[in-house]
Amino acid sequence: MEASEEPKQCPARGSCPVFLAMSSGVVRYAPSGLSPVPERNFTEEPWNANSPPQPEEGLPTGPSAVSVPWKNLGPSKGPRESPGGLVEASASRKEAQAEEHSAADPLDVSRLRSSSMEIREKGSEFLKEELFKAQKELKLKDEECERLCKVRAQLEQELEELTASLFQEAHKMVREANMKQAASEKQLKEAWGKVDTTLFSEFQAWRASPTLDKDCPFLERVYREDVGPCLDFTVQELSALVRAAVEDNTLTIEPVASQTLPAVKVPTVECHNTNTCALSGLARTCHHRIRLGDSESHYYISPSSRARITAVCNFFTYIRYIQQGLVRQDAEPMFWEIMRLRKGMSLAKLGFFPQEA
Repeated sequence: MEASEEPKQCPARGSCPVFLAMSSGVVRYAPSGLSPVPERNFTEEPWNANSPPQPEEGLPTGPSAVSVPWKNLGPSKGPRESPGGLVEASASRKEAQAEEHSAADPLDVSRLRSSSMEIREKGSEFLKEELFKAQKELKLKDEECERLCKVRAQLEQELEELTASLFQEAHKMVREANMKQAASEKQLKEAWGKVDTTLFSEFQAWRASPTLDKDCPFLERVYREDVGPCLDFTVQELSALVRAAVEDNTLTIEPVASQTLPAVKVPTVECHNTNTCALSGLARTCHHRIRLGDSESHYYISPSSRARITAVCNFFTYIRYIQQGLVRQDAEPMFWEIMRLRKGMSLAKLGFFPQEA
């Protein structure tokens, strides 16, 4: 090598990271020995590519140091990366990873958004269905409430109308009852003006001590004026028997049966014929027959004779009730009821009786 030629320098002198670290003092070389590391000024020195590496000046050589022959392998075929390139590569890798993460993040976000939208749509549909059901039920309840309100209003109206109608009817009935009472009192006053005071006095005397003895003034008058004439029939013998049975309450009246029953012969009248009355002797259709006491004999009687007998029996039944204390009324109502029964005997004696008799 010529002397004029300048020694070759390290090709990576300006970009070698080791050189830069050592020259700046960040990294110091420390041998394996325990001696302190001398301060050195790492300045750029001439460097020959074919020269072997020289030991550090001023540093002792370790006992294990072995000299190794240096061989120049020649320049590297591939491009030598500078520290800036390494940093840029590292940055580029980080950017690539960041881009990958950034590319993955939108994908995950989009998936999350899509699932969230799906959940939201399903929840919205469910809520809509529930809302529709609730609205439908509410509508049905509103309709039911409206129907019940109408029914209630109708019932209240009918109740008011019924109450008014009942009030009017009750008022009408009270008015009619008052009118009838006033008319009855008027008739009673008029009747008392026409009644024989002697007859009423006799009735009061009899009512004070009721008896069936016909010798008392009250019953003697009734026998003479009503009972005797009413039971006075053409056949006197049978009439007396009927009168005695009525007084003893042993006379029986019953309808005629379809079959023919045996009858008793009276000397003047044949009584076995249902077309002839046994009491009057007249040709009449007989629908009833009488039996006296415990006798098995029956007598067919006409409707007129039956009406006269029943009128007398009704009178005796009522006075028996009074005698037994079964009639609990004042004297006036009792007296008027007896007058009504006496009127019935008078009408039957004259031939007035209901057609069903």
